[in-house]
Amino acid sequence: MTQTDHARQATFGEVFAVPEFRVLFGSFTLLVAGDSVKMLAFAALVYGRTGSAGLSALAYMSGFLPYVIGGTFLLSLADRIRPRRLMIAGELVRVAVCLLLGFAGLPVWAMLLLVVATGTLNPVFGAARTATLPELLPGDAFVLGRSVLTVTSAGAQIGGLAVGGAALSLTGPGGALLITAALSAASALILRLGLPDRPPRAAVSGAGGPSREVAEAGSRRGRSGTAARGEAETRGDSTAAGGGETVAGGGRAAAGGGETVAGNPVRASLLVNRRLLADRRVRGLLLCNWVPLMFVAGAEALVVPYLSERGAPSQAGLVLAAFAVGMALGDFVVGRFAAPALRERLSLPLAVAAGAPMAGFAARPSLAWCLALAVLTGVCLAYNLGLQRRFVDAVPPDVLGQAFGLFTSGQMTTQGLGAALAGAIAGLVPAHLAIAVIGAAGTLAALALAPYLRPQAAGLPAGR
Repeated sequence: MTQTDHARQATFGEVFAVPEFRVLFGSFTLLVAGDSVKMLAFAALVYGRTGSAGLSALAYMSGFLPYVIGGTFLLSLADRIRPRRLMIAGELVRVAVCLLLGFAGLPVWAMLLLVVATGTLNPVFGAARTATLPELLPGDAFVLGRSVLTVTSAGAQIGGLAVGGAALSLTGPGGALLITAALSAASALILRLGLPDRPPRAAVSGAGGPSREVAEAGSRRGRSGTAARGEAETRGDSTAAGGGETVAGGGRAAAGGGETVAGNPVRASLLVNRRLLADRRVRGLLLCNWVPLMFVAGAEALVVPYLSERGAPSQAGLVLAAFAVGMALGDFVVGRFAAPALRERLSLPLAVAAGAPMAGFAARPSLAWCLALAVLTGVCLAYNLGLQRRFVDAVPPDVLGQAFGLFTSGQMTTQGLGAALAGAIAGLVPAHLAIAVIGAAGTLAALALAPYLRPQAAGLPAGR
């Protein structure tokens, strides 16, 4: 992939012209909508059993908590197992969980344990999906593909919550969970019939090197991998462990089903995570994707308390939906109409600007202004589109799945931290001022990350 290829702006037509992307798009839409229905139904089920609002909230958040565990200890599996196999496994696990929750009559503690335990694999399943995109969409098409999935995620979440609410009123939690099971089964079938069975990215031969099958697959990837990989190998982080160890983190190999896996996946996950975070360029880009979103999540967590201050807590759903609408709108406009170079230049100003609408809550805005401020905040999250290609170029190809898993797990974790931070601030000042403080902190954080948000950050040297 040449610099010219990166500079050429892709179109939605080019992205959807790739049959495999259409398959991923369809299955992803079903996944997000189904998960929205599932978590809403699970929370309602727990509340119906216990009458406890606290346990109901814990049930709703239980889908996010396992990302910390899975993202830390299991992500190496995303590069060591065939992607299609992992994605299908994720859908089938979701089918089983929904059926058990809805119809097995489990006690509440067992249901929570089931959701958390199976959820630790969600980062692995998601990483397999995301890391497949650069293989399907070359150059700028990858960035536009990510934009499509972000817009789809926002729309599917809203649609899923609407469907979930209707299903709960008509059929109860069991019927809503059955809907998610059906959506997941349909997604698994789409993936099985529509995706080729690609080899794992980091299959390892008995000698500890990449298999010929993987090497050939890597050479076909649509990205500027040659230069990026050469740089990675020069600085010693094309392997997970460094110092002579392979990505898999061990010399013990066991073949199975056409793929070879070596070493302990937990140890390998820890080694690769440590190597990725030790690389200055990768670490900076990860922080750029995590930190601004953390403060936005903190502001969202205070929407209900703020509107409760105004005596209108029922309006919180509209404001939270406005954040999602803004995010979808920003990704669509910046992804489609901004050229690649402009998109990368917009990363810094958009990230800095994301805090400004939140600061507007200091004036105790009405519902109409709340909606406008939420949309503007969501639009500014399009800053991340200018970071996507740089992130792919910064990561060694054989650990791309784990890198994307770390990317997502960090986002989920930092959003939880953002909500906790916002709650702590709201304990000291009124909610509307707490949102403004969160916005100002987000602006300062974006300014601190400016060296990585600027396009020239691609030239930063590696190192600690």
